[in-house]
Amino acid sequence: MPDAAPPPAVDLDSVRHALEARESLLAPCAAREQNSRGRAGPEATQSLRLAYQIDRDRIIHTRAFRRLKHKTQVFVTPDSDHVVTRMTHTIEVQQVARTIARALGLNEDLTEAIAMGHDLGHTPFGHAGEEELARLMPDGFRHNEQSLRIVEHLEHDGQGLNLMFETRDGILRHSKGRSSVTSEEGWGLPATLEGEIVKLSDSIAYLNHDIQDAIRAGLIEATDLPSVALRVLGTDHAGRVNALVTDCVVTSLPTFESERPTIALSHATLEATDELREFMFQRVYHHEHTLQGAERGQAVVAALFGHYQANPDEIAGWSLPDDPSWRRAADYVSGMTDHYALERARALMLFE
Repeated sequence: MPDAAPPPAVDLDSVRHALEARESLLAPCAAREQNSRGRAGPEATQSLRLAYQIDRDRIIHTRAFRRLKHKTQVFVTPDSDHVVTRMTHTIEVQQVARTIARALGLNEDLTEAIAMGHDLGHTPFGHAGEEELARLMPDGFRHNEQSLRIVEHLEHDGQGLNLMFETRDGILRHSKGRSSVTSEEGWGLPATLEGEIVKLSDSIAYLNHDIQDAIRAGLIEATDLPSVALRVLGTDHAGRVNALVTDCVVTSLPTFESERPTIALSHATLEATDELREFMFQRVYHHEHTLQGAERGQAVVAALFGHYQANPDEIAGWSLPDDPSWRRAADYVSGMTDHYALERARALMLFE
């Protein structure tokens, strides 16, 4: 038989040009690699992936991302396999954010990269663990700042991921104050509309899946939700998410013709969402059942932090050896999963 014909040569430069051409079709206000503030360290371009896609892929392959599957969202040590974890929350944020970005003609790769990285810095035992480390640390602790620290300094044995500026900015600024889901308190507005999308999508995701978890836990009934939320947002999970995503697109798109495009909700929807958020704080996040588990988690975090601060030589990686002991202890403990934190506390006879 004659030898098989060699495969046709592929011009990878043409692939790269096609990817760049596709990005050029995005909305004028979308983030683009060619307009980026770039990476902290120089890198050669790749033929098959643009910069923000590379960022997304790097985040997905981190150890910090894999550990999210065993980190608590709200309910500490739940007795159900269906309770939301940091991993499933992150996936839901990514899904909501990509839907909005695609509808608005913005950069889906950047949106997805920010969404995948936004919660890397969360502690074990949810916000309870975060609050405990904030109390113990000399300069406080915030999960969004820790997420940025992970991608800049801790991953790849202290080398970081060398992500694009816009990805790092969106990770840092996704967090918001208590006053509103669109609050700019603390870290201000992200530098890109894609970052703004993730900031809002984070709230859309956690409010709605936390309602489901709270109903399954018997803390609330669906009919307990504020009447304005039921009227404006809908009576079930899918309806609420769809209402919020649709309202965001319809409200935001007209601003793209102005000098200051923004990601926003209409007044009525924002008011209903903020009332729903306040309801969740009062009836779920500060519920006695939730706080009991949180107190146990905080005791574990405090015991581990104190132990490793006093014994930094026992820290098995995930910290920088030249940092002060309190910083190393915080990095190590905050990186633990719920299960591993409990296992280490018991092994060290710090907790029963």
